[in-house]
Amino acid sequence: MHALRNVDLSIQKGEIFGIIGHSGAGKSTLLQMINMLEKPSSGEVIVDGVDMTRLGSGKLQEMRRSIGMIFQHFNLLSSATVEDNIAFPLRLAKQPRDAIARRVEELLGLVGLSGHGRKYPSQLSGGQKQRVGIARALATNPKVLLCDEATSALDPQTTNAILSLLLDINRKLGITIVLITHEMHVIRSICDRVAVIDGGEIVEMGPVADVFLKPQHRTTREFVAQVTDNPDDGTDALRSANAAGRLRIRVTFIGEQTYEPVLYETMRETSVPFVILQGTVSRLKDTPYGQLVLELQGENGGAEQAIDKLRSLGLDVEVIRNE
Repeated sequence: MHALRNVDLSIQKGEIFGIIGHSGAGKSTLLQMINMLEKPSSGEVIVDGVDMTRLGSGKLQEMRRSIGMIFQHFNLLSSATVEDNIAFPLRLAKQPRDAIARRVEELLGLVGLSGHGRKYPSQLSGGQKQRVGIARALATNPKVLLCDEATSALDPQTTNAILSLLLDINRKLGITIVLITHEMHVIRSICDRVAVIDGGEIVEMGPVADVFLKPQHRTTREFVAQVTDNPDDGTDALRSANAAGRLRIRVTFIGEQTYEPVLYETMRETSVPFVILQGTVSRLKDTPYGQLVLELQGENGGAEQAIDKLRSLGLDVEVIRNE
């Protein structure tokens, strides 16, 4: 039995790449293969042009310094101060004492913990502990940061704060971030691209906007349903909406069009009466988007004309048919 099968993905330098899947899908195994905590039985793991599977123990340890990792349950040394926890990988690398002190102070400021260096983990909140974990992972100036369910143990408000911190670190340092999660909110908030893993295989992959707004696989649709107000287009209200002479459509807006009166102007121009059955406006990372489910009541081809007009403006329009 294979934990992973036929996995083929390429992560671009400087991007935030998400891997989402249910428990047992293989996402943790995939993440651990990047820094060779798990060694694949076949294939290659190439990081910054180096095939990790071909390295001896000494070179592998050296290469791992360029790959930081943060964990769901923080993995801090309970008997060590915040400063000592952050300094730990620097001491392993035999850095000079003065250089370690400067780096620790710099990292405390970066993660918003200036003044907390002499505290112990037991004196910190969950969010503060994860900030220490992030600072420790960044200590050796890694090129890649791996996040293993980094927000799963945190409340929603703290999760948002940690995600904002990761996004800020990505922008300031240009560091590549690979994160695994079972929460679509995490993917939607900060990721550029996402891979959906199910049963040890990647079943869907692409830019977050494409995967989120047009999920193709059943597992993807389940995750998208976590963060949408209308996960089921088969509700009784919508099933009864397709009366004779009426047409139900889903219109997707992406970018600045989300806030423009495109729908109003189109329907006024084509003189097609419409009813909004469902709708949402939100953001995917920095990109606003909106989705509306409409009932068009046009006759003599009016509804089709309205659809053609919306599509000519660059909007995605899907005709929804009852099953």
